[in-house]
Amino acid sequence: MPTPATAPPAPSHLRRIVAASLIGTTVEWYDFFLYGSAAALVFNKLFFPGSDPLVGTLLSFLTYAVGFAARPLGALVFGHYGDRVGRKKLLVLSLLLMGGATFAIGLLPTHATVGAAAPVLLTALRLVQGFALGGEWGGAVLLVSEHGDPRRRGFWASWPQTGAPAGQLLAAGVLSLLTAVLSDGAFTSWGWRIPFLLSGVLVVVGLWVRLSVDESPVFKQALERAESRRATEPEKPPLVAVLRHHWRDVLVAMGARMAENISYYVITAFVLVYATTAADVSKQTALNSVLVGSAVHFATIPAWGALSDRIGRRPVYLFGAAGVGLWMFPFFALADNATFGSLVLAVTVGLVLHGAMYAPQAAFFTEMFGTRMRYSGASIGAQFASVAAGAPAPLIATALLSDYDSSTPVALYVIGAVVLTLIAVGVARETRYRDLSRIGGEGDEEAGGSGTAAGGDANGRSTEPSSSTGARTV
Repeated sequence: MPTPATAPPAPSHLRRIVAASLIGTTVEWYDFFLYGSAAALVFNKLFFPGSDPLVGTLLSFLTYAVGFAARPLGALVFGHYGDRVGRKKLLVLSLLLMGGATFAIGLLPTHATVGAAAPVLLTALRLVQGFALGGEWGGAVLLVSEHGDPRRRGFWASWPQTGAPAGQLLAAGVLSLLTAVLSDGAFTSWGWRIPFLLSGVLVVVGLWVRLSVDESPVFKQALERAESRRATEPEKPPLVAVLRHHWRDVLVAMGARMAENISYYVITAFVLVYATTAADVSKQTALNSVLVGSAVHFATIPAWGALSDRIGRRPVYLFGAAGVGLWMFPFFALADNATFGSLVLAVTVGLVLHGAMYAPQAAFFTEMFGTRMRYSGASIGAQFASVAAGAPAPLIATALLSDYDSSTPVALYVIGAVVLTLIAVGVARETRYRDLSRIGGEGDEEAGGSGTAAGGDANGRSTEPSSSTGARTV
């Protein structure tokens, strides 16, 4: 029987929690992906003029990658305070930081106006974006996971994940509309600023919804227990507890992210470069293909999440990783056809398969860590991997295309990441049956999981069959 802290909330309350997480993540991903699309389309001309077009794109993607470099720092800072003071406060802060940085990018002077200061300012604001996003993801998925019905955690926790395609959809849609109604000259001169300035409006809406929800009941319960023991049992910092008791889980999460993260940025960001240069497709056609693919991606993620509640997180994740690896060569073959239909098919199938990894990821990572280290653990596992995965993915793919004038090395690059993910998820144990309030032991996860859990050993590892307890990864 569920405890009061873990009992399913009223459907209307849960929907409000999901809406708050979804709207916030949509705004943050809109801001983040908008930068990626602009980096592929116009930043090479505005902030790195005088370079060969492909070299300018490489430099533009380098500032894009800088945002990923700041994400681990955001994960550490937001994770620490999110595990100490709560999920909700940190989610409000991350939204303000991301929205403010994006709005400021829309006001930036270009290289033609201030010279070398322009790319420096652009890079600084990109760092703020990355820092904010590093803290956003963990808090958003935890807020839903810790409120939701444990039997449908995969489904409900997948909704914040739809913020990524929703943000991509919004960013690509605004850019596609602007490229359709403005000339190339007008878009390059001032039209590109409009989507960045719109972020200010979206942030206000996101804050209004996010401020209306309650803190996670699982976190409140864990905080009360920690405070009652603090005088006699000092609490370890979340990072120390994670690295001491959950380092295997962190490695599994990082490995699981490799194929998911790399494939996503190849399919949605690098494809804009490949389609408009190697395949000679117009900007609008390339953007529209990502627009259609993102819409389907959005619709299928909750379905994959629901499937993970029925058959487990691992089978769905493994299917998605293997599918993406097998799709890479057909993906580029379809892109080479240089038609809208073939490009839509390439992107859409790729994103649907990606969704099979992305949907169960939120519940999978949440279920690995104890409550008082969960924000830190999930964020560290997810965001440290992004430095090696998503950050250099468009940069590496563009460099491979430049050096070899072929898509084959790019496809092999993604397939290599798939192999790493298959190994990481393959050695993990199933997690879907876990009680979030008891991971690491009843009442001892706040101290780093050092006690004996119900049904666990002295290290907090479950001794019950994984088919009934969802034992944590090894």
